[in-house]
Parts: sequence; structure tokens; C-alpha cells
Amino acid sequence: MNAAEPGKTKVGFVGLGLMGLPMARNILKAGYELTVWNRTAAKAAPLVAEGAAQASGPADVARAADVVVTIVTDSPDVEAVAGGENGVLSGARPGSVWIDMSTISPEVTRRLGAAAAERGVEALDAPVSGGPPGAEAGTLSIMAGGKQDVFDACLPLLRTMGKTITRVGDLGAGQVTKACNQVVIAATLAGIAEALVLGAKAGVDPALIRQALLGGYAGSRLLEVHGQRMIDHAFDPGFFVKLHDKDLHIVLDMARSLSVSAPVTALAAQHFNALIADGDGELDNSAMLKVYERLARTAIA
Repeated sequence: MNAAEPGKTKVGFVGLGLMGLPMARNILKAGYELTVWNRTAAKAAPLVAEGAAQASGPADVARAADVVVTIVTDSPDVEAVAGGENGVLSGARPGSVWIDMSTISPEVTRRLGAAAAERGVEALDAPVSGGPPGAEAGTLSIMAGGKQDVFDACLPLLRTMGKTITRVGDLGAGQVTKACNQVVIAATLAGIAEALVLGAKAGVDPALIRQALLGGYAGSRLLEVHGQRMIDHAFDPGFFVKLHDKDLHIVLDMARSLSVSAPVTALAAQHFNALIADGDGELDNSAMLKVYERLARTAIA
């Protein structure tokens, strides 16, 4: 296929949530002709006002596009919007490309990729990291799986949404890499929460603990941003607890199928399960702190 090019390549976008809306907006700003669809139609209104066309369903999006991007919540959602009766693949023409940027099971990705191939449609899995701020700024980290030539052709389009864009292997490899990303984030959040609660109960100001740790090997982007959220108890969602929990269960399914021990992931998943049980599933994942505070019977804020 030819390389994606503003003014020539027609792009479709399905899924206009916290991540999808700003990602689609950046595609539109870059000069691509854009057709969008969202299950809640009103969420498309801002993009339509900015020049996008609104389709009646995922299949209609695909009929209007050379490349279709999807980003929805979970594996069943991708199966519905891509492989369902009125899904992307039912409307996509041979030679077009489907890029799924959701975070889902690698197994589902590969199965839908095979269905796409039967229709002559190329597929990439390209999940992202960076949250809504990265989506708005167009600085997401994108981890892509698929054929090299398809990746190369889509790279100009991916660059409208991301800054660090890496092809990590064949189809499904992007989802594997995103699973690894979620392990590291969950483990780091647990370590930060544990350290701040321990220090606070020992009588040291957690804000000063964070300040000191940021200058050494313990320093990280998560300690900088999420550590501050913990200190402030500012848990307005950047990334929902319930979605991180979903991702960790994908990791645990992978680990079981591969006979890989994943005790840190299992523990973090149980912390998120506890938050969900308390009605905190729509808080930011930095709310993991609340589990450690309850266990220690202390609050750091």
C-alpha cells in the first residue's frame, strides 16, 4: 500500500472515549479526511463540528476509509466493532488497513487479524501508553505489531498520535508489549504506595520522601506524577482502576497459558479488585494507595 498522506488517505475512527477523541482530533488536525463513529453518537459531535463526517456504524466507517482505527475498551468490544455483523471488517474493502489501538488479548487480536486477511484487509495492533494527556498532545508511546510494509505505510498516520512508535514484531506483539507495560506500571504503583504509607506511618512527611526519591534511582515518571496524586489524594481518572484491572487479567491469562510465574501482577490485580469492590473502579489507578492505607490503618494525606 502507499504511505498514508494527508489530503489523500481517507481515515476512519471508531471509539471516541477519553483516549479516542483526542487521538482522532489530532488526525483531523493533521489534514486527513476523517469519518468517525461512536456507540454514544453525541461524543462525535465535537469532531463533526471540526470537519469530520459521522457514519451510522463501524461498517460505514470502513466503506469510507483507506485506513480504519479502532480504540475501545475490551476484547468483546473489539470483536463487536471489528468482527460483528455491522463491524469494520464487514465494510472494509480489500487493500485497506485496520489498526486496532485498544488494549486486548493477543489471542483475540490474532484471530481477528486472520479474519481480516481472509477479506484482503491488512491489520496492525498498536496499543498505546501515555494516557489522556499523551493522547491530547500527540505524544503517545505506540507499540505496534504487524507486517513491516504495512507498519511503514501507516507510520505517517501513527505519528499524528504518538511520539515513540515502535514495531515490536508480528501481529499480536503489540498487545504482548502493552501487557508488559501494564505489569511495570502496576508494580511501580504498588511500590510507591507501599513506600509512602510506610514512611508516613513512621512519621516522615510523604511529600519529602517523594522529593528525596525523585533525585535517585527510585525516581520515575510514575513517582513524579502518580506519587503526587497519591500525596494529594487526587484520584480523578487519568486511567481507570477497572481498566488497569482488566489489563492485568489479560496478563494473568497470558502467564497461565505460557507457564510464567507472575506474582507481582497477581498481587496488584487483587489490590485493584479490592478497590472495585469498594466502588472505586472509576478512580485513577493511583488510588491503589487506598488499599495500602486501609491495611496500615493510616492515611498519608
